[in-house]
Amino acid sequence: MARHARRIRWSGGLLLLLGWCLLVGRGVPAEQPDKTKLAGIRARMQQFVDQKLIAGAVTLVGTHDQVLSLETVGSQNLDSATPMRPDTLFRIASMTKPITATGIMILVDEGKLSVDDPVEKHLPEFRGQMLVAGRSKDMTTLKKPARPISVRDLLTHTSGLPGMPPPGLAELYGKRNHTLAEAVLAYSQRPLEFEPGSKWSYCNTGIDTLGRIIEVLSGQSYEAFLKQRIFDPLGMSDTTFYPTAEQLKRTAMTYDRKKDELKPVVNSIIGPPQGAQYPIPAGGLYSTAGDLAKLYQMMLRRGAGGDRQILSEAGVQTMTQVQTGELKAGFTDGMGFGLGWGVVRKPAGVTAMLSPGSYGHGGAFGTQAWIDPHKDMFVVLLIQRVGLPNSDASEMRKELQRIAFSAVN
Repeated sequence: MARHARRIRWSGGLLLLLGWCLLVGRGVPAEQPDKTKLAGIRARMQQFVDQKLIAGAVTLVGTHDQVLSLETVGSQNLDSATPMRPDTLFRIASMTKPITATGIMILVDEGKLSVDDPVEKHLPEFRGQMLVAGRSKDMTTLKKPARPISVRDLLTHTSGLPGMPPPGLAELYGKRNHTLAEAVLAYSQRPLEFEPGSKWSYCNTGIDTLGRIIEVLSGQSYEAFLKQRIFDPLGMSDTTFYPTAEQLKRTAMTYDRKKDELKPVVNSIIGPPQGAQYPIPAGGLYSTAGDLAKLYQMMLRRGAGGDRQILSEAGVQTMTQVQTGELKAGFTDGMGFGLGWGVVRKPAGVTAMLSPGSYGHGGAFGTQAWIDPHKDMFVVLLIQRVGLPNSDASEMRKELQRIAFSAVN
């Protein structure tokens, strides 16, 4: 009997050990984060408001299954003295890019394309695209590239496409007065700036082109596809390219800092949504902290969200691994790029408190979100500030991460 009891205790201990190893394998820390440390986030963000660096902020810290901290400080509109709220909407700009990439990977899961497909397989207008061989004052010389651009090149910003719309569409992101089909046709007629795969160069037009691929392969508009396949299943009801009148009332004003004062920016890069035809797959979304938390929890759960598998585990793994080798990538030291996500190769500077393999993305208006799967934690910083020297390296991001991730050390 004693021997049998010992065997039961040993079996139970082995099961507990195996369970612990499985949790560690999924990146879940053995101990819960220290919420007393997280309480310091609010006071630190308030200091940035008091210094007139930002009008206000919404911050969120979470794990795969819970929100640990949600703080609001300052104002969403200084003139009206409207306070920041948990449901304030923000222009998340380039934080849209990983969401567009997720849409592509859903189609990969369904077998409708491979990331190694040439873009011209799905968008014939890209056939015969040329490469700039040389430029002089009076002449541009073209040649055939070694290979056509691939879907992978678009996802990793290594395609060689010029990064912004051409002169004839220079006001596209402000006016949003053309369809994706019209704009991407124009992009396809421009020569490449470098051989595909040879260099990393941040490319909005490449991500916009991915949006058009989603339309062609799904038979839906890009916006409808994301709503049906990502936003609705995850319950992201405030994530949209075209806010309603009610949502616009909850949208934070964008500010610039002039002579130590914050001034509203009326004509920001992403124009008003009224009458818009162009969703801007590279940066057109509005969202809230709560909505974004659901997306990042889905990523930490290896693609599971709501009541379904949004993305396959293999898709999550592929997206969040460095796909750019040793190419210099991203806007801070030690970064690489996955498929739509920036990935930390070697933590340094603003990423020093993150684990290798952490991933995320920022936006033009200072918004940031970074996921550390090894610590089972993510952070969301929502502000609306232009004119920052480098929003990926902002002091606001650094301090939020410092406080949040110290809670699990």
